[in-house]
Amino acid sequence: MGIFARLATLIKSNLNDLISSSEDPEKMLNQVVLDMANQLIEAKKQVAVSIADEKRLAKQAEQEAANAAEWERRAMLAIKAGDDVLAKEALGRKKEHDQLATTLKDQWQKQKQAVDQLKTALKLLNAKIEEAKRKKNVLIARKKRAEAQKAIQETMSGLQNASAFETFDRMSQKIDQIEAEAEATTELAEEYSGDTLAHKFGQLEATAGADEDLLALKRKMGVAPPAPPKEAAPGMRVAAPSEAPGAPVPKAEQDELAAALAELEAEEQREQARMKR
Repeated sequence: MGIFARLATLIKSNLNDLISSSEDPEKMLNQVVLDMANQLIEAKKQVAVSIADEKRLAKQAEQEAANAAEWERRAMLAIKAGDDVLAKEALGRKKEHDQLATTLKDQWQKQKQAVDQLKTALKLLNAKIEEAKRKKNVLIARKKRAEAQKAIQETMSGLQNASAFETFDRMSQKIDQIEAEAEATTELAEEYSGDTLAHKFGQLEATAGADEDLLALKRKMGVAPPAPPKEAAPGMRVAAPSEAPGAPVPKAEQDELAAALAELEAEEQREQARMKR
């Protein structure tokens, strides 16, 4: 092989590789379908021309047959007129039109067969183009799905890179360090500003309130002893030890004792109602 032949082969191979690498399946399929649609349009034009020729031949054959019939009528008129010579000439003209009509009819039949074949081929071409369109849509969908899968795999490959997770861990450690430094700064500020004692008392008050709520809930549930009775009212008189148990009590003292007992019962009922809530 000569150097020029080898150079031509090298150039062709490089061009083929360049063309193959630059081909986009979706664009190529769209272009092929577009070319096929243009070919279908041209085929329809050719079939339309053939159909027009068929109709023209049919009309010409009918016209020649009509001309032959007309010359036959004229020959009959000449015979009635007694002019045989004129009748022979009319019959000769009739024969010419008959032959021409026969030729045109034969041509029309052949043209009709060709038109029928062209119509069948046109339908087949149309069906092929429609099938190509459907295949094109399927192929384009497959291409897009493959591209999506490829993009997902590339993204997953990037996420599986250890450096990304190391960065997250390193940033998490830095944030933990910043939070620890902030807590230490706050603690030192409270210690040296005299706010530690107030903070402790605030925590104690919050805890005491929580303890009281917990005890009230336990008493409501019956798992804790009831609250002890409150002390007698200041105006309530307590019997002196020297007084005899059976000694009569004055009416004023009885009324005062009844009022104190009623107030104590009312207070106990309010306490029970509060515990039920």
